[in-house]
Amino acid sequence: MSEVKQSRLKGVALIFACGTALFSDGYANGVIGNVTTLLGRVYGAEALDKSNYSVTLRSVTFAGTIVGMILFGYLSDKIGRKFGMMSAALIVAFFSALSACSSGANGSVSGLLAMLTACRFLLGIGVGAEYPCGSVAASEQTEGAGVARNAQHRWFVLATNSMIDLGFVISSFTPLVLYWIFGQNHLRAVWRGSLFLGTFPAIAILIWRWTIDEPERYKKDSMKHAKIPYVLVIRRYWVSLAAISVVWFLYNFIVYPFGLYSATITNNVSGNAESIAFIFGWNTVINLFYIPGTITGALIVDRLGPKWTMILGLVSQAVIGFIMSSLYERLTNNIAAFAVVYGIFLSFGELGPGNCLGLLASKTSPTGVRGQFYGVAAAVGKLGAFVGTWVFPEIIDAFGGASTTRGNTGPFWIGSGMAIASALITFFFIKPLDHDGMDKEDAAFREYLVAHGYDVSQMGLKVGGGSQTRESDLEASGEKKTTLAE
Repeated sequence: MSEVKQSRLKGVALIFACGTALFSDGYANGVIGNVTTLLGRVYGAEALDKSNYSVTLRSVTFAGTIVGMILFGYLSDKIGRKFGMMSAALIVAFFSALSACSSGANGSVSGLLAMLTACRFLLGIGVGAEYPCGSVAASEQTEGAGVARNAQHRWFVLATNSMIDLGFVISSFTPLVLYWIFGQNHLRAVWRGSLFLGTFPAIAILIWRWTIDEPERYKKDSMKHAKIPYVLVIRRYWVSLAAISVVWFLYNFIVYPFGLYSATITNNVSGNAESIAFIFGWNTVINLFYIPGTITGALIVDRLGPKWTMILGLVSQAVIGFIMSSLYERLTNNIAAFAVVYGIFLSFGELGPGNCLGLLASKTSPTGVRGQFYGVAAAVGKLGAFVGTWVFPEIIDAFGGASTTRGNTGPFWIGSGMAIASALITFFFIKPLDHDGMDKEDAAFREYLVAHGYDVSQMGLKVGGGSQTRESDLEASGEKKTTLAE
């Protein structure tokens, strides 16, 4: 193998080592939908509905994820990407196992659900940490040595959002396989096993990450040893941060409830089929449509750019949503047709915002605050998922209930309208992103800081008693300035 190929293979491997753990996000958030269905069969729907545990279990992970994103966004910038990635993998592995072992005192169902809820919240913190640590580190590796310039965006997408989508698929297929193995009389083994298997990907990633180092970009441009001038940062980036955050909120408001409730929707369309294998099987088929969406998006994002790829996905998703709403009664007569059209609706969401929001959040912000910028944007997005899981049932009820055509089509009308709104926000407020965009942004950010009197000599990691920084930037500053943050 030539040196060039070896270098490229090493560069791609580093990107995947950083980003692949986001598989845990897709798996953890996806598996709980089927687990909730199983809990209702084992302990009775009344036990779950009594304290609204059905919705709580679906949404509590999002709450923990928001905490993890904000907390580890700061730690990622001030302590390091590797610290955050290792911590995230440990948290996910431990609380995935503990979730599977949930139980209540004296066999209490309410106690079991309370422990499971607590574990899911803490698991969410680990999942949330992956975004500003693992995903950010993956983006920083894409502009490293060995990665082809015209494939930078593609590898980031494949290592991050494609892994989340694969997690969704595996999370729906795993309970089905366990159901085939254990059968109708051992559903406790099915739901506990489904949760426990989430431990193994996290452990594998933890081992893979053990020997990796901080990204070169972090070494050169971090603010680990410098005070962050938040006033200057906000003044320069608030419009971009607000636009990405709002679009992420609207996207997650659509995609997560639709994904989590795909088994419920399939159940309604199929006439409340009793067979768990039937419901889980069609749920798996629907989730499989995430994969062609994210793969197709990865193949075109370097050509069109993240901004225009996202607009294409959003507009296409809206069109499919309006078609589904209009032809719902015809589609309900054919479960296969419904699954295909519904899957295409989800697929376009992955082609566009699913693939591109992380790209834009990481590559339009400077290295010094990239973890916090990404963490805030992603947290607002997860807030959309949290709100969506609570509002989704209310939307169905407001439109007439799950037993009516209006009740089942209402969310698609709303989701399609939100997709159009997101496309407009993207068009007017989000800038196009070029290749090597982080390098350009870091250089522009340093010039901006120097122009406002900030001492850039403290940026970068300490090497031999000094900072690993860009000599050209220090020369450009003329003389040492007084740090504004002090």
